[in-house]
Amino acid sequence: MMTDLSIKRWSRLVFVFSFLRFADGAAAQAVSTSFTYTGELAANVAGGARRGATYVGADALQLTLRLDQLASWRGAQLFIFGLATHGGAPSDQVGDVQGVNNLQARPRVRLEEMWLQQNLFENRLSLLAGRYDLNTEFYRLQSAALFVNSSFGMGPELAQSGVAGPSVFPNTAVGIRVDFKPSRNVVWRAAVFDGVPVDRPGGGIHLFAPGDGALLAGEVAFLSRPDAGRAPRDRRFMIGRGPARPYADKLTFGAWYYTARFPDLADTLVTGAPLTHRGSRGAYIIGDHTVWSGRPGSPVALTAFAQLGVGDSRVNQIGSYFGSGLTLTGPFAGRTDDQLGLAVAAALMGSHFRRAQPAADEQAPVEITIELTYLAQAISRLSVQPDVQYVIRPGGTRALSNALVPGLRIALAY
Repeated sequence: MMTDLSIKRWSRLVFVFSFLRFADGAAAQAVSTSFTYTGELAANVAGGARRGATYVGADALQLTLRLDQLASWRGAQLFIFGLATHGGAPSDQVGDVQGVNNLQARPRVRLEEMWLQQNLFENRLSLLAGRYDLNTEFYRLQSAALFVNSSFGMGPELAQSGVAGPSVFPNTAVGIRVDFKPSRNVVWRAAVFDGVPVDRPGGGIHLFAPGDGALLAGEVAFLSRPDAGRAPRDRRFMIGRGPARPYADKLTFGAWYYTARFPDLADTLVTGAPLTHRGSRGAYIIGDHTVWSGRPGSPVALTAFAQLGVGDSRVNQIGSYFGSGLTLTGPFAGRTDDQLGLAVAAALMGSHFRRAQPAADEQAPVEITIELTYLAQAISRLSVQPDVQYVIRPGGTRALSNALVPGLRIALAY
């Protein structure tokens, strides 16, 4: 539960954002605000660690200041994103490692992002600095954003790397990002982050503390874009760098590297202390492809996506990952804004993690989750999303039976 102090702070933020939203005149054109609420009731009805139901939710407030209109600072914008999360932990009931619910986070109010972006050379070069969510641009697929399981947002080989994960929801870090477009449909992207999130796992707030090291990330994306179309749907928090142009196809190659030292999961020194390794690395390939589309100008389409990632099995539980799925937009006549999706996510346990487990006969080499979901646009600002996941070998162990996890998500945008 949120403390009274947190509730008061959040109430003040809501008031300020509401005032800005209804401001008149030129300032209103230069200032944009949004509020979203996403909540889900999820239940483990069979298998897993224990049966039960829990509710998770997130309130998100976003403020964008277009500094070219406010202060004649051409190509610059300031972005502030406040987030309040509440509820339980569905993965505790399931016992899975991938995360059956991408809303799950420790209940608290926090500043999730605050950055300044400068675009140059007719938007071919973009520089960003501040507290920034890596997954809003890196390791990101348009059609995979429909799904509830965390692995479809970012593969667990990267999402669960480092001391407390990279700079992603719910624990972001401070860094610098550079984007460059050498041609219309090619994007080169690189970023450098503090190796540990701002909000430390053990409590407190620190920036670039001794031993943090840095996280280096880079990717190159090749896209095929239609001449026109509506913005892609993403109901997680509607996080983004502004309205995104949709694409028909995307292929991305990425890599990441931590500079800090990490303990080995299995190998030790003669003293019994864990062997440490300098650096931890990984790479990924992800892609979206439009398999079929309706008449020109229609949003009706069938897309397929795939994710393949390799992590550092010496220091991380997840050694590699594969995910794939299909998303159908406009599955029924008169429901062109709805989406139907089926996907599978497979997290392979790393070799050093498996060696460190005491009961070898209970180990499973992989955890597999199959997800079926349907997002219905109830009214213009409200969507409802029933979802069901079947988790095979939760946690990479045979000690837990396969789990069945239905859920119902709502999302309100204002």
